[in-house]
Amino acid sequence: MAKILVFNNDTNRMETYYREENQAMPYNANRTLTVGEFRGSSGSPTLWTTKRAMQSFNTTRYLFGAPIPVGFAFKRPWEGGHGTQSQHYAGVAFDAGQQLSNSQRNRLRNTAISSRCMVIC
Repeated sequence: MAKILVFNNDTNRMETYYREENQAMPYNANRTLTVGEFRGSSGSPTLWTTKRAMQSFNTTRYLFGAPIPVGFAFKRPWEGGHGTQSQHYAGVAFDAGQQLSNSQRNRLRNTAISSRCMVIC
């Protein structure tokens, strides 16, 4: 079971949730992002994110109109990521779409850019 800390941007407070790996992340709509997908290979017993990040994922997923495979969205710096590149997976960035075709990935990128919900790195 994971302890999940969510910064609620509306109330300016931290919220604490306890969820199993196969359960939906807090603030996730229609169970489109599970705790296990969010965690990826991180061994941390505590995960963190923001309500705004979850809502951005929800909106992007809705506008995309299809599942968005997420490899992970949470890693501590020493747990790796993309080798020597940026380590930006502190619960507010999503390594998404790796299993999509090039055309699907382009459509996901265009959806995210046009919605202004997410920034593409």
